[in-house]
Amino acid sequence: MVRKIIKIDEVKCNGCGLCATACHEGAIEMVDGKAKLVRENFCDGFGDCLPACPTGAITFEEREAPEYDEAAVKASKEMKARQFIPHGGGCPGSRFMKFEKAEDTTGSMNSSMPDRFRSHPSRLEQWPCQIKLLPTTGDFYNGAKLLIAADCTAYAYANMHEDFMKGRITMIGCPKLDEGDYTDKLTEIIKNNDIKSVTIVRMEVPCCGGLQRAAENAIKGSGKFLPWHVVTISRNGEIIE
Repeated sequence: MVRKIIKIDEVKCNGCGLCATACHEGAIEMVDGKAKLVRENFCDGFGDCLPACPTGAITFEEREAPEYDEAAVKASKEMKARQFIPHGGGCPGSRFMKFEKAEDTTGSMNSSMPDRFRSHPSRLEQWPCQIKLLPTTGDFYNGAKLLIAADCTAYAYANMHEDFMKGRITMIGCPKLDEGDYTDKLTEIIKNNDIKSVTIVRMEVPCCGGLQRAAENAIKGSGKFLPWHVVTISRNGEIIE
């Protein structure tokens, strides 16, 4: 069939991988340092990858191409979520990692670092931590306590790692800057995994209400009765709720 589909100019492509990350269907992969349309039947022709390309290497064209296969795309997403493999071979930094945290990790850090750094170990349990990059299922969720936090809270609240991140799977986002709503993804995570509790940490600013609503709706939508609570941080870094 003749339909609209993307075209990638390899000469203009700088190999940044942003288009592969932006392509939610997994039609684009990085091959030998260049972006390639490797699955034509995965390209829906909407062009989410176009604004992500910094060099203008991606355009539309009308040509003979396989029909968009929505069922195959869905099956591929589910398989990759189970395997913790980021789609498309995009940014290597989105590859999933689970960290084993000792009770006191100070001694495991580089001894050449100043004491002021070595005395404050990170409590991040996994990578990535962005809501949009995390898979919806996985062993690391089993028995987990979730922390759903607004991006800015870690900068405003000085003791974020010890008071909130320690012992939890951290999920961060900004409802004002990120596209779309987190509700559906958070619902899948809570519904399909053995989640023990949910802590929501937000800023006092109104836009953070979107994150709180998404988390609350996800808990309700999951059909589970979980312990959960909301903590609000003021703009000067104090807990006000």
